[in-house]
Amino acid sequence: MNRNMFLKAATLAAAGSMFPLSVFANTAKKAGGLKIKKCLKYGMIKEDLTILDKFKLLKDVGFDGVELDSPNNLEMKEVLNARDKTGILIPGTVNALHWKYPLSDPDPKVRALCVESMKKAISDTKAYGGNTVLLVPGVVSEQVAYHHAYRRSQEEIKKLIPHAEAAGVKIAIENVWNNFLISPLEAAGYIDEFESEMIGWYFDVGNIVRYGWPEQWINILGKRILKLDIKEYSRKKQREEGIWAGFEVELTEGDCNWPLVMDALEAVQYAGGWGSAEVPGGDRTRLQDISERMDIIFNS
Repeated sequence: MNRNMFLKAATLAAAGSMFPLSVFANTAKKAGGLKIKKCLKYGMIKEDLTILDKFKLLKDVGFDGVELDSPNNLEMKEVLNARDKTGILIPGTVNALHWKYPLSDPDPKVRALCVESMKKAISDTKAYGGNTVLLVPGVVSEQVAYHHAYRRSQEEIKKLIPHAEAAGVKIAIENVWNNFLISPLEAAGYIDEFESEMIGWYFDVGNIVRYGWPEQWINILGKRILKLDIKEYSRKKQREEGIWAGFEVELTEGDCNWPLVMDALEAVQYAGGWGSAEVPGGDRTRLQDISERMDIIFNS
């Protein structure tokens, strides 16, 4: 899909057009260039189904994979059975405890809990056949100074590198609204200081729009980017309704310049292969809509 088609599709969607997004989603594949598989977070599936039937639903509406939280309460055998029967892959996991037990916490016992949860997530990810664990590295606050968060988080992550190497699973640091690593130059330097190919970046496109431009971050982070989170953000809603309201906009209807984002990803030769939706989920109809919007984005 070229830029004119992208803009036409986005405009019609924003205006509540009578035409379904599917009219535009698969009209053309980007010739050559970047190919990204569609993923989403497991918690976005809001239908009361078995694990297998949830995976079948994802297959039906056009997804290639799903990311799980870890540690989790799901039966490993059921997850692997669903993966194998449907072909829905599990490219990675999201650490489930990095907010509750941040690696920046002043208490070493709290930090140790996060480290142990990361070991479990690395092990689970290997079993699922994935290759990354998403990690929020720490939180800066009035009580936790920036330089302390930087030092503590790096010290704890270094403890995990041998486990990551043994499993063949990389640790992917994500940019979130945690008052930490808020410059792409600093983010790149933070990763490089580990001097390990097992540490990289999980780039959340929408999280940047509040205070920057995603394509600029992509150009700087380059090959450090291991995976992508796909979400949208509206600066207009931010100004008029508050910063969190900026996320209350559908994919393709906010201020992410997706053609520029895709061009930047292609320019840095993004090799992670996946883009994972991280937006409000829902039933089959809702997930179908998300899938079709992601087609528009990846074909832009």
